[in-house]
Amino acid sequence: MKKMQQGFTLIELMIVIAILGILMAIAIPAYQDYAVRAKASEGINLAGASKLAVAETYSSKGSLPLNNTSAGLPLAGSITGTYVSSVSNASGLITITFSTAEPKLSGDTIALSAITATGSVKWKCKPGATNPVDTRYLPSECR
Repeated sequence: MKKMQQGFTLIELMIVIAILGILMAIAIPAYQDYAVRAKASEGINLAGASKLAVAETYSSKGSLPLNNTSAGLPLAGSITGTYVSSVSNASGLITITFSTAEPKLSGDTIALSAITATGSVKWKCKPGATNPVDTRYLPSECR
């Protein structure tokens, strides 16, 4: 005799739901951190012009610029983005300050410090000195 096809048993459905719950418990926080890191990377992109100006000033004058104006950049408050409230430069230290658009980054800072070597400038990215960004939200360039 032919056996009729039955469906899934209740225990099989409960096992599948438990596995999905475990996977979601791991994936959702990881995705949320990733989304905040993506927003923080906007600051690194906006600082690109400042990094270039500092490097050009160093290569032409042999010293790091003292501020945005001496590097030929606009004032700090005028370099803004969706998640960035300002990008400032002081003696080769570029400070990125985040706006309140992302609550996990609100008012936090990332610092890019210029490390000079014979004719070149390398950049070190780290949490800012005042109100630093949580290390888990640092963009991949800073890890």
